[in-house]
Amino acid sequence: MKRYQVVIVGGGPAGAACARKLVEAGMDCLVVDKANFPRQKTCAGWVTPSVFADLGIVPEDYPFDLTVFPRLKIFLNGFPITRPGRQYAIRRLEFDSWLLDLSRAEFLRHEIKEIRKTEQGYSLDGVIEAQVLVGAGGTHCPVARMARKESGQKRGARIVALESEYRINWQDPVCRLWFLENQLPGYAWYVPKKGGYLNIGVGGNAQVLKERGSSIQEHWEYLVGKLLHLGLLEDQPEDPRGYVYHLRGGDEPPGGKDLYLVGDAAGLATLDMGEGIGPAIRSGQLAAEAILGQGVYSVSRIPRYSLLPVGLRWLVS
Repeated sequence: MKRYQVVIVGGGPAGAACARKLVEAGMDCLVVDKANFPRQKTCAGWVTPSVFADLGIVPEDYPFDLTVFPRLKIFLNGFPITRPGRQYAIRRLEFDSWLLDLSRAEFLRHEIKEIRKTEQGYSLDGVIEAQVLVGAGGTHCPVARMARKESGQKRGARIVALESEYRINWQDPVCRLWFLENQLPGYAWYVPKKGGYLNIGVGGNAQVLKERGSSIQEHWEYLVGKLLHLGLLEDQPEDPRGYVYHLRGGDEPPGGKDLYLVGDAAGLATLDMGEGIGPAIRSGQLAAEAILGQGVYSVSRIPRYSLLPVGLRWLVS
């Protein structure tokens, strides 16, 4: 059995950010993921300016296409608002692989099936042993599943989403966001990207949709119809991909000094936009600092909102 000081399950932004800090400090660290990188990830790819600040790089140094939005068009139940300020979009296929390479951590492709607590730390499928375990494997992270089963802690609200990212000769470069459109308990988006890519999608609270006798598929069809009517699409888009994530609850995620949950495994997507990249990176860095004895890990230090001004946050709270 191979032993490591820290094993991080999940090689996405949360795991890569955590690994980078640990490797820089000279710690023996392994990143495990069931997928090879680069790999496609269902995500609008929204990146706020704070992401680059947390990574310690300037946006101009990002080596792949970086879409810059100097302003956004936001619609609150149909009421239009223009929000100035630089925001960004990336393709997760490129961004995640770049961030993992940046960490310089040892990587193993392996799907974790069994995690056992041992006197030395944690045993992973009887082939890897870790003194400290970090769960960064997203919504279905096996580390998070084990930790929540042991603690009995429930997750926050379940969000269901449908989205499609594909090549299209888009003509309008303005990013658009719709909140509460067509009574959607969530929001919809139109995100044109460099390289001729477009990402469109809808996300909403699964429980509220069920109570209303509605479905996320109905809201997807409504969005497509709206985009066709506005001339933002010429033809039907490619079939959407579905995914699920959880919003943070009021409690700290389960764990301790030898186990940490970060990113979507801890339900840290922002409450307004479901933006997960920024919270993932910040939580991964905070977990690394705690492991290194440089601070205390607390999700209260991670912003709950990424876009909506204070006066409008009641819409999604």
